[in-house]
This record gives sequence, structure tokens and C-alpha cells, in this order.
Amino acid sequence: MFLSRLLLVASCALPLTPAAAHEYWIEPQTYQVAPGDTIQADFKNGQNFVGTTLAYFDRSSTRFETVFDGEVNPVAARTGDAPALQLDALNADGLLVVVYETAPSTLTYKEWEKFLKFATHKDFPNAATDHIAKGWSQEKFKESYTRHAKALIGVGSGAGADAALGLATEFVALSNPYAAGFDGQMSVALRYQDQPRPDAQIEVFDRSPDDSVAITLHRTDAMGEATIPVTPGHDYLFDAVVLRPAPDAADDPDAPVWETLWAALTFAVPQ
Repeated sequence: MFLSRLLLVASCALPLTPAAAHEYWIEPQTYQVAPGDTIQADFKNGQNFVGTTLAYFDRSSTRFETVFDGEVNPVAARTGDAPALQLDALNADGLLVVVYETAPSTLTYKEWEKFLKFATHKDFPNAATDHIAKGWSQEKFKESYTRHAKALIGVGSGAGADAALGLATEFVALSNPYAAGFDGQMSVALRYQDQPRPDAQIEVFDRSPDDSVAITLHRTDAMGEATIPVTPGHDYLFDAVVLRPAPDAADDPDAPVWETLWAALTFAVPQ
């Protein structure tokens, strides 16, 4: 047990590359549980809603909580825990919201083209122009990134509501996919620094029961909200990224020049 935990910790401490900056999400092992059942969820990092399972690592975490019936509780995780979330049974019906934020990690872009590809993919049309205008190097420049993930788990009836929880950037579920009468339209609000984020891209990963994944792009409206059709029996990852200049870029030639903040929301739609 000690050796396996040590190996998991070591894997979390490996140097990060641009590939490490793909989507990051919380994946419950079961999105719907009965009252009294143990709840487990993994941290995932990957592409196209397929990823590597990561252990909990205390030094890379700044916030790990659950919210149930309005009560916020810190998760008592230990370094090396996998699954990262191992929650004792909840003996009531409701919507459990899992919240996780990371400390900054850094990657280095060795190729300008990879940054351009990322900026295009995540819808930052002015990133290249801004980068050049600031006089930043186009070789071996750094980006600092953080993760801001939420997951929705239905306990029993799953009745309940998500809320804004003060993450640096976050999705707020305005619909509850587990609620009786859910109409197949998932409404969310996207927030950044506790304010609505209008006209922002949301990338939706839709995983069917055969594990095939469809990807679609959507945009928030003037209120920072979007309504996205979803399918019974499917799992979903909503992803949105903030790109901003790093605060120390002008003063320290070795500092990151960009920061990215990644919001993620995972949930399933019952059959």
C-alpha cells in the first residue's frame, strides 16, 4: 500500500508539458447513488473526455470540498488517494456538488505553432497579436495554469440546486439533470472573478454509453449563460478557459507570460 501510494505521488510530481494542459475534470465512478452508498470520484486529465486518472496531491490543491443541502464540507483527502474523492455514505436525498481547485502549474511552449493551435482551439483570436505586441519571446515561453472543476452527483432523488461558490472561474448549473421533470436542456452560467462571463466559448464533450465522444462548441449569451441540449444515458464535460497575461510577465524574463484558468463541469443525464 505504501509503495503504491508513493508511486502515485511521484507521478503527480512529474514535470508538466503542453500536453498536460488538456482538459481536467472530476469523474464520479457513479453519477447517481442511493442514500447510504459510498461515493467515489477520480481526477482526470486528458483529451476528448478520455484521460489519465490522477491521485490527490496536497501541494497542488488549494480547495477540495463537497456541497450538500447548502452545507460546505472540506474533503479529508490524503496525498496519494486514488480515487481522489472517497466519501462516506450520505443518508439523505439531494444534489452533491464536488468542488476542486488547484495551485498554479507551469508549462513551457517550445514551439510557437503549438500556442497558436491552442489559442485557436480555445477561441482566443487576439492572443498571437497581443503576445507579439508585448514583445514576448516566441520560443520557450511559459504559461501558468490552474484548474477549477465541479461535478454533480445525484443522491437518491438528486433533488437540489447548484450555486456560485466563488471559484476563480466556474460553471454554475442552472438546471439539475437528476431532477424529476428535467427537460433535456442543460442551462449553465459561466463566471469569472464572481462576475458573469458573456460571449465565451463552451466546449461540450458528450460521451455515449458505447464510450464514443461527440464534441460541440457553444457560446454564452450577454448574461454569461448558455442552454445546451443533452441526451439521456450520456455523460458530459463542459469546459471553458480564461486566458490572461501573467502579472509578472513584464518584470521577470523567466516568469510565465500567460495564465490560463480552466473551468470544468461534469454530470450525467439519467435514462
